[in-house]
Amino acid sequence: MKTVEECKLDTLKHISSVQNKMLELAKQLIDRALQHDRSKIEEPELSGFANAPDLSSMKYNSLEYNENLKKLQETLDHHYANNRHHPQHFKNGVNDMNLLDLLEMLCDWSDSSKRNKNGNLQFSIEQNANRFSISPQLVKILENSINLVE
Repeated sequence: MKTVEECKLDTLKHISSVQNKMLELAKQLIDRALQHDRSKIEEPELSGFANAPDLSSMKYNSLEYNENLKKLQETLDHHYANNRHHPQHFKNGVNDMNLLDLLEMLCDWSDSSKRNKNGNLQFSIEQNANRFSISPQLVKILENSINLVE
């Protein structure tokens, strides 16, 4: 049996260890925030996006939107290859992402959804659940997190 002091010391070690892990994750998240979508302001993406159709005037995931998205395929392929917060970055999509990828993805979807004709994050999650074969459990977690990013 442990003494009260030994129990307290064990608990303080546990608290410190968890704090250190969380702070390391926070640091990585800050690093990602500072680097988010930097490839868009460099070639070849800069020219590709500058010459792209204006998707913001279209309903997200509509036939018109998806047809115009195809015109950006080469630029998007480069972007996805260089930005791991997109499911398209990975062979198995969302299933290969980690928690930080998912957090950045959710923040990205939140902002991007505001730039579409019918945009809102709930709608984006619903559409992308089908588009990227996201499990119902992860969809629910993303929906539960909307208030954290909006």
